[in-house]
Amino acid sequence: MPGAYILGCEGPDLSRDEAAFFRDADPWGFILFARNVDTPDRLRALTADLRAAVGRQAPILVDQEGGRVQRLGPPFWSRWRRPLTQMDRAADPVRAMWLRARLIAQELHDVGIDVNCTPTADIATDATHEFLLSRLYGRTREEVIARARANAEGCLAGGVLPVVKHIPGHGRAAADSHKRLPHVDASADALRSTDFAVFRGLNDLPLGMTAHVVYRDIDPDRPGTHSSAIIREIRETIGFGGLLMTDDISMGALPGDMATRCARSIAAGVDVILHCNGEQGDMEAVVSVSGALSGDALRRADEALAFRAPPEEIDLDAARAEMDALA
Repeated sequence: MPGAYILGCEGPDLSRDEAAFFRDADPWGFILFARNVDTPDRLRALTADLRAAVGRQAPILVDQEGGRVQRLGPPFWSRWRRPLTQMDRAADPVRAMWLRARLIAQELHDVGIDVNCTPTADIATDATHEFLLSRLYGRTREEVIARARANAEGCLAGGVLPVVKHIPGHGRAAADSHKRLPHVDASADALRSTDFAVFRGLNDLPLGMTAHVVYRDIDPDRPGTHSSAIIREIRETIGFGGLLMTDDISMGALPGDMATRCARSIAAGVDVILHCNGEQGDMEAVVSVSGALSGDALRRADEALAFRAPPEEIDLDAARAEMDALA
């Protein structure tokens, strides 16, 4: 069985040592960053080599939200506005979001990437840290559900799986979880009627990503990624049935060394560890602790991959023209 982890590599080409490591480690999937992106042909070769290393059509992920989080860009790929800016300007935000996601998916699928870490379904609030704010889709539960749903459907129509994030909600966090651990003081009832309710409205999506956030009224001691109480909230109250991965396990929000972080996440009930920086020592620790997919986690992984399908037919020129007209 594949490992319960997603790993990255160092550069735009897969080294012989990396290929050997991935062959033995057999990660469920891979994630790419700007450090891995050069020309389209070189990127296609990398995605093919990663899959060859594990001998199967492993999922390959990227964060291609558009705006400040965009790993593929000009001159070979489109440059996108920040999502919140586009949603505020669009004559029809839901349609604009579907078109945006569909066009992004086309570019990703063309180079062998079949998972995009969107939609970002956190609600924008006055407290939202600037690292996240411009990446969001709206300021109300209803806005975010409709636009995130359109994003997910656009991804799927383009042959790319969506990863809804950051479950159960990162919008109230005033700290940047890349650097330190945010704490949210809102009551459980308030969260369940707003932030968490967005994800309840998207609970049928195949893949999800946790939030490295402490929700004091539910578990004051542990961030969501390490909290069995929050994972129960995700599974039972929100009703999310898809494969649940951590946000990047190496982010500054989480306490402990790499092995401890992974062990706590798996013990809390997360299905898959996401490790992004491609650092060999870190990845060895992830592999040594996280184990192989099994049981419900393996079932959810297989069900998620069953959503993969070839892109639906689309007139790309007409879609771009419609997108421009809506902006």
